[in-house]
Amino acid sequence: MLQVHHVVQDTGVHWFDEGERGVHLHSVVLMTYGKCIYWVEGEKMMLEKGDLLLLPQQVAYYGKSIPTVTHAKYVVSFSVNDRAGLLPILSEARPLHWRTERFELLQQRFRTLFEQWSEKLPYCEAMCQALLLESLTHWNREMDEGRRSTVKQRHAEQMKLYIQNHYRERVTKDDLGSVIDKSPNYAAVLFREMTGQTIGDYIHAERIKRSIYLLQHSRMTVADIAEYLGYCDPSYFHKVFKREVGLSPSAYVKEREHPAQ
Repeated sequence: MLQVHHVVQDTGVHWFDEGERGVHLHSVVLMTYGKCIYWVEGEKMMLEKGDLLLLPQQVAYYGKSIPTVTHAKYVVSFSVNDRAGLLPILSEARPLHWRTERFELLQQRFRTLFEQWSEKLPYCEAMCQALLLESLTHWNREMDEGRRSTVKQRHAEQMKLYIQNHYRERVTKDDLGSVIDKSPNYAAVLFREMTGQTIGDYIHAERIKRSIYLLQHSRMTVADIAEYLGYCDPSYFHKVFKREVGLSPSAYVKEREHPAQ
């Protein structure tokens, strides 16, 4: 059983943190931008975008920003009440440093986890526990499977890039099959294998990620943003947004930056 105790998002160039030996909390770090450095039990670890770091309880560490290099990361501190039947990585006594191939999926989960924790929404403890356990499960599976073949990884990156360039359009498995010169079904199976998401889920995630920026920094209405991103029905956009983020689009509109008068 996991229990989440703290969820933070660190950003900037002036961060540092220190954990003493004997603390009875685990911490998991997901780097989302830039670089930073950790020293764990005397070992130096450079973390970059896409890196995961698991700091087991009782482990002493020190972390800091690199001068003039900005970075962003999520850090979740948690305890494990009963490790039996959970995940092998939770029984590790030494830190684990891993470059994930499912970065977009995990970034989405950690972002939602942070928002749930920060907003203190109803049942946020249960939601955060579920999101953390899902994220750690994806990581453990990835470690069990080992590194994927270079060809598969290249094909996955080609498909992701195509979606990132055409996310406002209707993207199908036929389109992605053409991108990697494979059958549509092969493209769909490979995409899910390499990213942990279906093609449709990934497209929604890309659209919602961009919608958050527009909701906060543009003067477009929710309906205009929905149409711009390829959703013909604003109510469907609202449904997808709430499912992906846990909040309604209007919650972000309330925090919109207004130009000075």
